[in-house]
Amino acid sequence: MITCVVHYTIDPAQIEAFERFARTWMRLVARHGGVHHGYFLPAEGASDRAEALFSFESLAAYEQYRARFGVDPEFVAADRIRDESGCVLRYERTFMRPLLPTD
Repeated sequence: MITCVVHYTIDPAQIEAFERFARTWMRLVARHGGVHHGYFLPAEGASDRAEALFSFESLAAYEQYRARFGVDPEFVAADRIRDESGCVLRYERTFMRPLLPTD
């Protein structure tokens, strides 16, 4: 399993647009074979940080999902929310693997 952690810098004035963007991507990840662990939005402290975590069975499965970017109309529409609202100022992805407890 591979987990993608996305670190966002967001525009706090566009939080509603970011929530629409996030809900759309949660649905798309689930529809295309991933497990979305949720978006984590500011509650206290810095108001311009958000995080997302989602997993795929393998890096190859993630790459199949990524191949839809810029091509699949639903993916394009999801990115349009971000682009037209300016809710995301910057983001970066990190891939992680779980270390599970042993008996």
